[in-house]
Amino acid sequence: MEKILDIVEAIAHEKGLKPENVKEALKTAFIQTAKKIINQKFAFEAVLNSQTKTIDLIQTITVVADDDERLQDEEIAPAYISITEAREYDDQVELDDQLQIPHDLEEYGRTAASTLHREIEYHIQRLIEDDIFNKYKAKIGTLVTGRVTRVDNNNATYIEVDEVRAVLPMKSRIKGEVFKVGDHLKAVVRRVNMDKENGIQIELSRTSPKFLEELLALEVPEIADGTVVVEKSARIPGERAKVALISMHPQVDAVGATVGVKGVRINAVSQELIGENIDCIEYSNIPELFISRIMSPAIISSVEIIKDENGEAQKAVISLSSDQKSKAIGKNGINIRLASMLSGLNIELLESDKSSQNSELGEQKESVDALKALFN
Repeated sequence: MEKILDIVEAIAHEKGLKPENVKEALKTAFIQTAKKIINQKFAFEAVLNSQTKTIDLIQTITVVADDDERLQDEEIAPAYISITEAREYDDQVELDDQLQIPHDLEEYGRTAASTLHREIEYHIQRLIEDDIFNKYKAKIGTLVTGRVTRVDNNNATYIEVDEVRAVLPMKSRIKGEVFKVGDHLKAVVRRVNMDKENGIQIELSRTSPKFLEELLALEVPEIADGTVVVEKSARIPGERAKVALISMHPQVDAVGATVGVKGVRINAVSQELIGENIDCIEYSNIPELFISRIMSPAIISSVEIIKDENGEAQKAVISLSSDQKSKAIGKNGINIRLASMLSGLNIELLESDKSSQNSELGEQKESVDALKALFN
């Protein structure tokens, strides 16, 4: 325990921790050791001694009145002393003074040394785990790359990401994907939990819209530098996705920059997503215009936004011709589902063929009447 503070810098450097945090962990280790070896109910304080480069262990006792209720509480009584008893040792003490009794763990032999060693290991490990937990908590929704180390019987894929092992559950894997040990893959951090039994648990995802957005940022420099912003995105993993884009620069075409020359950028992203088709749409804050765009490839006649009594948009009623309805719905309803996800509204399709036929008949009648008037 001699010059124990000399190891602080070494531990901090080796484990990538802040020296101040390591010092606090060591102080906690000393206090916990003292409680286990000396007395669990004593109030201890660990003080850094910069001159001797050691940690001084001090038991603190607070002076209280003779009738103080805390003296009767078995749990906390050892941390207090009545003023009458305290003045038997020092007749100058006053209420709320703190008596300090130094302790030396070396006097307690090998038991104290081994206990202190275990406590230091434990608290440094907790410090490392907290540091990793906070690091990956801040990475939720961001892209990470790792190597597959194991695939279990439930098809959960375990991936080594830097200093931790993360898991990609089967539900967060794109349909048709198969991974084997040694494969390198990309995913986004979906959830980070701390469990006392299992430690840090990091869950990854390749099916969330955020994964698509992160891949786009990786392939499209304009998105990475903020010139083009992904305003909204929606996916049906492995099948189709829609991305609403907005340009922050008047001379940059958001859709063109994202698609790239001959589709090279968007194709690279699609390839990572196992051939997922990606529709790039220019975002608009006008709901009717935005919905008409996200219904592509269907050509619609009109959009009406239905609002509730509070003025909140609830539903979009889309009028379109019957030959466009199948396009609007899409295969297995994919197009309309994505449009609903992207807009956040329920979408109702209304065929407008009857009105268009009446309009055509009216136009034909007017044409006939015009011809009659001409020849008469």
